Amino acid sequence: MAEAEKSVTGQGAVRSGPGVRDRAAPELGRIRWASMAPFFLTGFVFASYFVRIPLWKSRFSLSEGELGLLLMVPIVTGLLAMQATGGLVGRCGSAPVVRVAALALPLSLVAFVPATSAHSLVWFGLTLALFGAADGLIDVSMNAHAIAVEKETGRHVMNGCHAAWSIGSAVGSLLGGAALKAGYSLTAHYAAVGAAMVALTLTAGRHLLPARVDRIGRRAADRKEAGAASGSRSGVWAGWSTRLLLLGLTGTVVLVCSGVVGNWGGIYLHDVLGASLATASLGYIAYSACEAGARLVGDRLHERYGARVLVRWGGGVAVLGLAVVVLAPGPVTAVAGFALFGLGLSVLVPVIFSAVGHGGEDLGAASAADALAKVNTMTYSGLLIGPVLVGWCAGGLGLRTTLCGLLVLLAAALGAGLRKL
Repeated sequence: MAEAEKSVTGQGAVRSGPGVRDRAAPELGRIRWASMAPFFLTGFVFASYFVRIPLWKSRFSLSEGELGLLLMVPIVTGLLAMQATGGLVGRCGSAPVVRVAALALPLSLVAFVPATSAHSLVWFGLTLALFGAADGLIDVSMNAHAIAVEKETGRHVMNGCHAAWSIGSAVGSLLGGAALKAGYSLTAHYAAVGAAMVALTLTAGRHLLPARVDRIGRRAADRKEAGAASGSRSGVWAGWSTRLLLLGLTGTVVLVCSGVVGNWGGIYLHDVLGASLATASLGYIAYSACEAGARLVGDRLHERYGARVLVRWGGGVAVLGLAVVVLAPGPVTAVAGFALFGLGLSVLVPVIFSAVGHGGEDLGAASAADALAKVNTMTYSGLLIGPVLVGWCAGGLGLRTTLCGLLVLLAAALGAGLRKL
């Protein structure tokens, strides 16, 4: 139990909660599984959403520009919802918010069916707004609950939770593609997804931690928010500290890199290295497989070696992988580089989120959930905006040169962020 008393920052295990000694191994297993379920659900639901976007483009006769504007709606509402979730978790506890959000997300997916059937662009836009808000709500609350599980049980779970997201996304994509190939209607597809995900939520929801574990109450939450706002920073900088900002920026750069692989990896292999379209798809497949696989063992590595060692080695492998991609003479070498890149990046965001959540008030935020909401906003924005900025730079400098610049940015961000873990 001595290891369970170590701090998360640079050591092997998180600080255990007062009730961890009284929990039997089966109960700890159920709690761990329940904390992973909303991550799996989110990945699965979003994959199901992405595979149907071409249908909506043709159904509503949208141009690329019009579709792009509409797809900004869930991004905006998601970011707005994140701002409110930190305080909501503080007042209610993370578990009740996760339960509500985990029901709202698949049900809002099902709401696309009547909106599409009615050929109503207004209804479709409102559904997109609801879908994005549910995503913002679950994104912050499920990470906050994972932090509560780590504090209560003394076990790292964040890597496993993010692995569940990757697995859910992969399974949702495969089943969504199979549904399209088999000719299933949007109604049949989304009804099946909605029913399965609601059943998962109702089952896992019973094993989430009690709300009292991380609920600080309305008055206490208001006092903490007021205290953060009355500090040396005001306005949009209220509740921020230098350490929180650096951790957030590091996580943002990592997710920018992740988004670039999905958006530009295949183009780099095809246009720059001359790979066939089939071979070009292997870059993202190799990256995703190594990312998911490494996250499955990431928690054990975190407990054994600590956050700083894990980020140092993971960051080193990621930088090496991107360097291999940039210097690759041909597509085979570049695919191997993407595999290394996924292997290295896999543990970075979960470890950063864990450090932010456990830092909580020490980082200048009102609570752990508030700190996560701030960092989530940064990383989420980077994931969305980063590939666009890379495209602009690639248009003027070339894609290989742009990736070289990203390599330097990643190394610099990891060097700065590592000292703040």
